[in-house]
Amino acid sequence: MLSTVTSRILRATATKTALRTAIPSVGAVRNLNLHEYQSAKIMSDMGVNVPFGIPAYTVADAVAAAETIGDEEVVIKSQILAGGRGLGKFKDEDGVPGLQGGVHIVKTSEVEDYAGKMLGKTLVTKQSGEAGKPVNTVLLAKKMALVREFYFAIMMDRQSGGPIIIACSEGGTSIEDLAEKYPEKIIKVPVNLAEGLTTEKAMQVVEGLTVSGDKDAAVSQITALYDLFVKRDCTMVEVNPLAEDTEGNLIAADAKIGFDDNAGFRQKDIFEQRDLTQEDQREVEAGKWDLNYIGLDGNIGCMVNGAGLAMSTMDIISLNGGKPANFLDVGGGATTEQVKAAFEIITSDPAVEAILVNIFGGIMKCDIIAQGIIDASKALDLKVPVIVRLEGTNVEIGKELLVKSGLALITAENLDDAAMKAVAAIQ
Repeated sequence: MLSTVTSRILRATATKTALRTAIPSVGAVRNLNLHEYQSAKIMSDMGVNVPFGIPAYTVADAVAAAETIGDEEVVIKSQILAGGRGLGKFKDEDGVPGLQGGVHIVKTSEVEDYAGKMLGKTLVTKQSGEAGKPVNTVLLAKKMALVREFYFAIMMDRQSGGPIIIACSEGGTSIEDLAEKYPEKIIKVPVNLAEGLTTEKAMQVVEGLTVSGDKDAAVSQITALYDLFVKRDCTMVEVNPLAEDTEGNLIAADAKIGFDDNAGFRQKDIFEQRDLTQEDQREVEAGKWDLNYIGLDGNIGCMVNGAGLAMSTMDIISLNGGKPANFLDVGGGATTEQVKAAFEIITSDPAVEAILVNIFGGIMKCDIIAQGIIDASKALDLKVPVIVRLEGTNVEIGKELLVKSGLALITAENLDDAAMKAVAAIQ
């Protein structure tokens, strides 16, 4: 059985090639996610029915947006890149209790008050983690008369080797809950990429959803969602709920869309919308240096080359009674500058009390890593113990550089020895 740490990292490192599920993963950005209001605009441009809405960045913007909508009541939604907003809670500030819930139906006259309690505040949800996410934008949306809610998603499927549509005639809650409560109502329709989504398969989805309105119009909506998935290089399109109004029209009432980072060069208009304020700034900085970094909750920083070796390193740290503070893979062709940047990112975490460097030199040469460690130690004036285990290409040169550096580095002969020394160094 995989350890907790290993399973978490697997979910993160697999995102480049594996399917994206409704379950949030921990990890560096490998699939761009956008806010609801951004996703709604892209969906609308692709012919998908979405509720009318206006993003607002200030309280004055929110009041103006509500007046533009012109109804007695509107929906005001906090925009963060995490699920569970409706049941979330804003952090207390200066002894003042935070607002309960990040999504509200309010009177137009109340928009100013609610926007003031949302904008610039931090919303904590089940998926955001304890730190929460900053709310810099709220979406003012028209209140819809929805009579039924469905679940709909498209993602890549390893088994069929192509996209798969997952739908359920019940919706409005997580797919995990739906799968547990209504397993018989979930349908899965694999799509052949070369063939595309045929009318027959789209109708199969519509029938599975038990749509009561115009079925041909519903087929057009399912087809538009599939076109979005393919033409916009999505890793996932999840609409929850995909709702039906009083006239039987399908409406994407809320959606999450993930985009493949490898397609950034041809989806520039989408990738320009990336909201860095919603991401771990250490991961953002790591991305600038082409490093794979994932912050964890331990106190032993790790710098390793290769995802598999990194996971093994963290497991052995855990087996020896320690807790890894991060996953950091410098890859196979790191330069001394990248190694220095890696140390800066690791030490930016105040919880880090020791750093374990574990390098198996193949393409990545041990002398390059050694020089990077030396440069980083001198430039950053490191105050925490650094344990180094090198093996592979140019290992003797690397070890000699470390010895001659005059730095108080702790060397190890193998991974187990390195993990034990790292744990001992913080006790």
